[in-house]
Amino acid sequence: MSAPTARPAISASPDAGSGDGPWPHVLLAWPTVALTLLFLVPLGIIAALGFFRRIQAGFFEVAFVTDNYARALDAFHLERLAVSVVLALAATLVTLLLAVPFTYLLTRRPRARQVPYLVLVLASLSLSEVIVAFAWSLLLSRTSGISNLLVALGLMDRAASWSPGLAAVLLAYVFIALPLAVLSLYPTFSRLDQELPEAAGTMGATPLAGFVTVVLPLMRRAVAATGALVFIFVLGAYVIPQTLGRPAQWTMPVHITDQAIMKNHLPLAASLAIVLLVVSSLVAVVIVALGAGRWPRFALPGRAR
Repeated sequence: MSAPTARPAISASPDAGSGDGPWPHVLLAWPTVALTLLFLVPLGIIAALGFFRRIQAGFFEVAFVTDNYARALDAFHLERLAVSVVLALAATLVTLLLAVPFTYLLTRRPRARQVPYLVLVLASLSLSEVIVAFAWSLLLSRTSGISNLLVALGLMDRAASWSPGLAAVLLAYVFIALPLAVLSLYPTFSRLDQELPEAAGTMGATPLAGFVTVVLPLMRRAVAATGALVFIFVLGAYVIPQTLGRPAQWTMPVHITDQAIMKNHLPLAASLAIVLLVVSSLVAVVIVALGAGRWPRFALPGRAR
């Protein structure tokens, strides 16, 4: 009897047996179409609008002039741009200093005890910028603000007004950005191996030293990405600097709105928006790159042998 011959192997094509047809491609194409229609097309229109010529008796006329972009890069607007970036970076730094340890401590609690804090964070995130701005305007005022409570407690001699001012703007910035930062950091911190801080403790590190030398280097990418997100989010705020800040704290979004609505100069407003977009994108890329790089390592304080 002859030995049975082996059957030739049948190679299955990548699409064989899928049975899905063109629907996966359609579903994958939808985000691309939405991105093109809702972001790239309006962005191109705004960039082209910056080259149009303003007409005093109307809005603008189609032309190709660089006067608007040249004015957007003059000394005054560059100074406002620098103020906007510095304020956003300061608010981002303060937000991360609060959000990172809070999220770390929150994820170390039992799951059932995390829920009330997450609900509170989500409730804070649901507040609009307008509500936050006017709420802090009342809390920091002299007539009905926090200073009246401090006077009643004997901690102050008389009520004072802390708004408008730089501190009021930064405080409101941090208030609206903190829930966003916590929710962005929470998934990454919740997946952190809880044995790593404990291992650092067995080597003689204090909880703070273990957090700085073990947890933060592992979470640097998530922290940097959250910092970039918070920076862009804060930089686009308009109501807070206008309501709680003095003219020295008015940022680029305030001046863009002033040119577009009050002065009816849409080409200049579009030019300012494009400049702000380019600068904010570059700063965000730098923040993410800093998180992707190597952070300095610190030796754990070991126990004496």
